[in-house]
Amino acid sequence: MAKPMDFPRMLREAGLRVTRPRVAVLSAVHAHPHADTDSVLSAVRRELPKVSHQAVYDSLHALTSAGLVRRIQPSRSVARYETRTGDNHHHIVCRSCGAIADVDCAVGEAPCLTASDDRGYAIDEAEVIYWGLCPGCSAAESP
Repeated sequence: MAKPMDFPRMLREAGLRVTRPRVAVLSAVHAHPHADTDSVLSAVRRELPKVSHQAVYDSLHALTSAGLVRRIQPSRSVARYETRTGDNHHHIVCRSCGAIADVDCAVGEAPCLTASDDRGYAIDEAEVIYWGLCPGCSAAESP
């Protein structure tokens, strides 16, 4: 996991200007994987109380475009952000409470990038979402 002192360096290496909102957003996403925009905003406002919604949205967009943050949006859910990028991992989502966890590709190195029929597309990413009940919700539903 990156250390807070690494965030300005990460921004510079990605070709982004270092600003307090960008550093705070990157820090918030590192601290709260799979956080939605409102959660990121709340975390950033603990550090920068007067930051605007727009500054957080703009920072999330810039960080996503630069590849420092990944945006995921499971169906029936709001967009979420994480800093685990570039490895084509997947997610498992609880149908009951909405908890999200990372899941590595099932076999080998990114096998999911080889579609049974790519229809001429140059595939560079696959997004697989497993749905079910987390252990806590499963236990709560058991008699």
